Amino acid sequence: MSATADSTIAAPRTGRIDPKYTRDRTKSGNFEMLTWLFMRLSGIVLVVLIFVHLFSNLMVGDGINGLDFGFVAGKWADPFWQFWDLALLWLAMLHGTNGVRTIINDYADKDGTRFWLKTVLYAATAVIIVLGTLVIFTFDP
Repeated sequence: MSATADSTIAAPRTGRIDPKYTRDRTKSGNFEMLTWLFMRLSGIVLVVLIFVHLFSNLMVGDGINGLDFGFVAGKWADPFWQFWDLALLWLAMLHGTNGVRTIINDYADKDGTRFWLKTVLYAATAVIIVLGTLVIFTFDP
């Protein structure tokens, strides 16, 4: 584009002339900063948890051919691996839920829509965490 050409900006496609953020920001307070920090810290911890999980399951022993019911039963007989998998489950679910919550807050314009989407999200998260925790601790081959 030459320096003498007209540099106009195209009109916004939303039809709104002056789009403004209309939601009240005073309610979130320190919560958003803490969730931002949680995402960074849990991401670092999740990388370690995931790579140790993958290494111990796929690289040690018979590799992928050794993964069966007996392998999981033997692994979960050790409280260390129960805690490891529990930490992986909880952190992954909370990290993912927080990410989806942020997307809902960013893209759901109506308060009612935002409320119901987050209600379904939190309910699904709670069910998966409770069921996963029960499976890890009540697993009896």
